[in-house]
Amino acid sequence: MEYILAYDIGTSVCKTALVDREGRVAAVAYASYPIHYPKPLWAEQDPQDWWQAIAEGTRQALTAAGLLPGQIACLTFSAPILNVLPLDSHAQPLRPLISWLDGRAVEEARLVMRKLGGPAIFAMIVGSAITGRDLLPKYLWLKRHEPEVYRQAVALVDACGYLLWKATGRLVYEWSAASVTGLFNFKRKTWDATLMRFFGLDPAKFPELVTSQEKVGGLIPQAAAELGLLPGTPVIAGAGDGMTAPVGSGAVLEGEGYLSLGTSGLVSVTTSKRLVGKGGIASLQSADADKLVLITESETAGECLKWAARELYQAPPEGPTFSMMDEQVAAERPGSGGLIFTPWLCGERSPVSDERVRAAFVNLTASHTRSQMLRAIYEGVAYNIRWILDLFEAHYGLRPNPLRVVGGGAKGAPWMQIISDVTGRELEVVANPQDSMALGAALIAMVGLGIYPSLEATKSLVPVGATVQPDPAKKPVYDKLYSAYRKVYPALREIYRKLNQPGYLECQAGG
Repeated sequence: MEYILAYDIGTSVCKTALVDREGRVAAVAYASYPIHYPKPLWAEQDPQDWWQAIAEGTRQALTAAGLLPGQIACLTFSAPILNVLPLDSHAQPLRPLISWLDGRAVEEARLVMRKLGGPAIFAMIVGSAITGRDLLPKYLWLKRHEPEVYRQAVALVDACGYLLWKATGRLVYEWSAASVTGLFNFKRKTWDATLMRFFGLDPAKFPELVTSQEKVGGLIPQAAAELGLLPGTPVIAGAGDGMTAPVGSGAVLEGEGYLSLGTSGLVSVTTSKRLVGKGGIASLQSADADKLVLITESETAGECLKWAARELYQAPPEGPTFSMMDEQVAAERPGSGGLIFTPWLCGERSPVSDERVRAAFVNLTASHTRSQMLRAIYEGVAYNIRWILDLFEAHYGLRPNPLRVVGGGAKGAPWMQIISDVTGRELEVVANPQDSMALGAALIAMVGLGIYPSLEATKSLVPVGATVQPDPAKKPVYDKLYSAYRKVYPALREIYRKLNQPGYLECQAGG
């Protein structure tokens, strides 16, 4: 039997998965790498760390499954988006990759919006104001602050583009990842050279475009030797992680939605309609060439639970800690004694777009317990998800129900019940929620190889592990607290902006 090697390139860990033609995961291997924060708002990575992690994971997975290199039908990628890496004339990195977490390009984001009429008009055109974490501002930052690097760059690629070059020797940019640049023409499926020139960017620096399911090439001899695979093994492009997740969740039919609970929280709906972004919801190219994904991200979801493990329990954020936290949360009454938590630890993209907003406990009293604070954190993320789902319904009339759930957070049964109760949605937790992005990449590759005729045909390969129904008895308390939750941001917005404006606290301390 032949297998697909699918690599899920996470923020700090590469997951290597061996997937058979029936969508079964035969083996998984993990390899970690660092992320560097050289300055405030900066986040950078060495892309070679990814390649080394891929090589390590490949050998471990093959050994674990007892497979030979000749049993690998192809390899493919699920990679992070919203990152940029300039390459020189030899396709070598000119500087570390600027990560999706990087928010340095604040002024460039404002410049982009000013050129298009200001934040309000810009939001009307593309769905929301942009921030320093978005990709177009990062290109402009590179040109403005590192002009020599920009001048020497023959190509500006993303994570997936770099890995595809390492594997095949071919420089390309995959459609779904290109659709987040702000420079992709959705109608023609081409780069928008006119828009590039408008912003002073050189169209020649952007590689040729390929579809998610396209064979980019075969493994070149050097790559094959480093990975322990056969030269010429087919390499399928894959897609951005926000686009492999819907496929790996099975939410591939018209109007179907999924929720991904990792460090951040993603909500997405698949559609063949030509819809534009609204209210912080982006309209992006799907891994299916004929569809779009309407997608939005909450910056911190699982990260809130990790914070609670570290700061409330002084415990490592790992499986046993989360199991203990789940038990305490399940024992508490819904509503956490009237305590509300806003899960905006790192600013927010959706349901509010504000890089200066921060998390808060609201209505905390002397009688509240640590376990009530913990349950309020679980519930706060659920309120945020409900708000996002309300935006989908308000702007597009879309109400995906049931909602497929993937990611590490899907393993916590109490959290799943809370999210179901707060949102009023049925949740279908996939059988292996942590493997969804790697599985999604593998299913995309299978369509590229002709094993399946379409991504819709792969839906049956994604089994549901558990179904969670909302409890009507909990609706009254959650409706009241959700209504209060919606009022927190408008009430505190100006306070957040004042406290978190650059240099404000330092100036006050010095004065």
